[in-house]
Amino acid sequence: MTSNSFDRFYQNHLKAKRAVSTNEVDRWLKNLVNIFLPERCETNFVSPEAFNQYITNLLSDLCQLLEKNNTASFEQKCASFKDSFDVIQDFLEKDIEAVYAGDPAAKNNLEVAQSYPGIYAILCYRIAHQLHVLGIKNIPRIITEIAHSETGIDIHPGASIGEYFCIDHGTGIVIGETTEIGNHVKLYQGVTLGALSVKKEDAQVKRHPTIGNNVVIYAGATILGGKTIIGNDSIIGGSVWLTKSIEDKSTIYYRVNN
Repeated sequence: MTSNSFDRFYQNHLKAKRAVSTNEVDRWLKNLVNIFLPERCETNFVSPEAFNQYITNLLSDLCQLLEKNNTASFEQKCASFKDSFDVIQDFLEKDIEAVYAGDPAAKNNLEVAQSYPGIYAILCYRIAHQLHVLGIKNIPRIITEIAHSETGIDIHPGASIGEYFCIDHGTGIVIGETTEIGNHVKLYQGVTLGALSVKKEDAQVKRHPTIGNNVVIYAGATILGGKTIIGNDSIIGGSVWLTKSIEDKSTIYYRVNN
């Protein structure tokens, strides 16, 4: 490294905007997951007081992260996030039920909670979404990207996802920022719910599809566009490419013409 290159890197550090690191968020997230998925927790809490102290420490750590992240009204937002714990848990319990019911290989809810990457990715999304709704910047995206790196499932924290959400296998799933997903939806690996336009000037418009209730989307299907609506009770077959809306109770599948 020359003296000029050293100075270049040093100046970059001086000019960089200081914010939370991915490692800090990762440590906090892992501890938070223990609250919602005790099946994965290594800690045995000997009393209610010890459990309460654990939660208090988590919220204190979050306040520190938000303050470092230059988040306005960070103490109020920490309190609001704590108030969302029941919401996250209610969603998660229904998601676990959906995955167990939707996968014949699942032996019980414990197996799903302990080992399924889809549940971990969904929980990280549920946490990140609540922070996103509170207007917190950067940290929600870091959380979902941690889950992405660990599971191969990429869910933007801004997406809206209903109850009883099931991800089977999951690797390669992409769910974009303005996606809306109803209740009792099941996705297989490699599904993309993406945008037709990637222009920066379209960042504030709805770019991703809307998926109705009771929809199954099989492996490798791609559904694009903010005006694309998948009707309730529909089935989208593997490798299908869709950029137009379909009515309720539709079945769409890929067919090779000989």
